[in-house]
Amino acid sequence: MADIPINKMVSALEEEDGELEEAKKELETWKTKAEKADDVKARLILEKLKEDEAKDKAMKECLACVEKEKDCDFTQSMKAVQEEILNLGNRRQALLDKLKRCQTELEAKRAESTKLKHKFKIYAQIPDIEVNYRTQYEEQMGDGSQPISGRYLISQRASVHLQGGQALITFEEEKVASQILKIPKCSVSCEHSSVDVKPRRIAMNPAVKFEVILDVSRKEVEVHNIPPSMPEDRMKDRLGLSFCRPSRGGGEVERVKYDKNTGSGQITFLHPGVADGLALRGSYRLDLDSEVNVQVGPVYSHQLLRFQTFCGSPKRTVLLEDIEDKEEEEDLQDHLEIHFQKPSNYGGEIESIRYLSGGKALQAFFCEDPL
Repeated sequence: MADIPINKMVSALEEEDGELEEAKKELETWKTKAEKADDVKARLILEKLKEDEAKDKAMKECLACVEKEKDCDFTQSMKAVQEEILNLGNRRQALLDKLKRCQTELEAKRAESTKLKHKFKIYAQIPDIEVNYRTQYEEQMGDGSQPISGRYLISQRASVHLQGGQALITFEEEKVASQILKIPKCSVSCEHSSVDVKPRRIAMNPAVKFEVILDVSRKEVEVHNIPPSMPEDRMKDRLGLSFCRPSRGGGEVERVKYDKNTGSGQITFLHPGVADGLALRGSYRLDLDSEVNVQVGPVYSHQLLRFQTFCGSPKRTVLLEDIEDKEEEEDLQDHLEIHFQKPSNYGGEIESIRYLSGGKALQAFFCEDPL
């Protein structure tokens, strides 16, 4: 009875030892698995750290790229703006250069226009001439309302500017002047020496010829220097009342014009003749707030007809240049006349001659040859 429990106990102990060994093996197995799991965990943590670092690096690179792209866009925008500014500056400079050229051309045109105006402008002082009427002219119009009309033909004589050391010789025949112009230089003998002169063709200043028709109204007068002392409508009434007084030389008024800005007006009378007398007087007394004297003048219109310009060279006149003052003016003029009268010097009969010594100048005028 005693042996049976001991054997059982041994068997139980052996079984327990086997289970213990198995448990140890299993423990070792789990330890190994745990170590491997720790290694895997450590490796995964390292990989995660590497990935985080790579992610951070990628984020930084991405941010850097974004900033770089922004900088590139800004730089491109700046370059585009700078190029546009440069183009605008070039356009501005080109426009300024063009403006300078246009201003230079304008000044040249103005100078040329002024020169031409001066050339073709006629300065003439017309003297006052007393006219004696010998016969009476009967007007065809019964009321005499036709204007006083005048037709004037104005002709400017051709001229040339003669300076010191020059002479003008007009021959009677054209062929003589043509022969003299073919000679490059002429030697004129004087009392104790000789003078070399150079014949030249004359380039005359342009001359003009035109007709002016002037019509002077017999029913209208212009009024100037009217003081702006009252409204325009009221001033018209005052002008009409003032100019209708026969005691002051006025007459029945048909129409009144008035411009407050210029202080001038125009009075139209019903009958002709009143305007003539007022225009001759030149002034009139108005009844405004007080009596005022105003200027009165005729109303006229004009037309310019048949305007013609002439330029060229005279066929019988020769200009002599580079004449030295070796003798008195009259003596040297006589020697020139004697020299160019001789046929042996290719000269001929002289119609007129004029020599100017140095330091002098005059304007020589030409007359048209009779037909």
